[in-house]
Amino acid sequence: MEKQNKILLVEDDPNLSVVIQDYLEMQGYDTVLCKDGEEGLKEFKKGSFHLIILDVMMPKMDGFSVAEEIRKADEYTPIIFLTAKSLKEDRVKGFKIGCDDYISKPFNTEELSLRIKAILKRCYMQSSQKLQSPDLVYHISRFTFDSENMILKSKNTEQVLTRKESALFALLCSYKNKVLTRETAMKSVWGEDDYFVGRSMDVFIAKLRKYLKSDPNISITNIHGIGFKLEVKNED
Repeated sequence: MEKQNKILLVEDDPNLSVVIQDYLEMQGYDTVLCKDGEEGLKEFKKGSFHLIILDVMMPKMDGFSVAEEIRKADEYTPIIFLTAKSLKEDRVKGFKIGCDDYISKPFNTEELSLRIKAILKRCYMQSSQKLQSPDLVYHISRFTFDSENMILKSKNTEQVLTRKESALFALLCSYKNKVLTRETAMKSVWGEDDYFVGRSMDVFIAKLRKYLKSDPNISITNIHGIGFKLEVKNED
């Protein structure tokens, strides 16, 4: 692998951070190491990264706070959380903030490498599909959804969606009046289908329903045990 993917690694454990940095650089990644959350956020603002790895428990500024600040400015760059905790609440919180993966310590460096490759591959594929897709703009009853610019608008409203909201809604639009399985949605948008991703997806579905509630002809229906259906009525 050529040194073309740049990773921001924010980890306060001096021994672990060096091990991870050395391993990632051996794998061909250009890796920038920061020892606390404040330093990591400053480094993020200075440069452009393909992926960010954040420890959750850090001095000065924890990983969740760093991720929240990053997501205010950048909805695209994938984030992986590293944590010594295995609490469901923490994992769900991480996905709600907008992380792409969650790895519990201790972990195998090869596992980390495989997850990084999977995330970067998915991001590349999503970018390629966006460029090649003829359906960049969807007309859904009173709404127009510009998936390329992530804008959902009607006559009186305009909502800029997040990266994952946009990816999920574009998928629902492509399955309009058909059932989109939970597995398909999770694997397409998040790259995996586990409990925590499922909880995160339910939050995003609730947000999309809120954006669409002004139009009674549109609904996102739960198909129990299977998935969701974007139902659009009275379309001419």
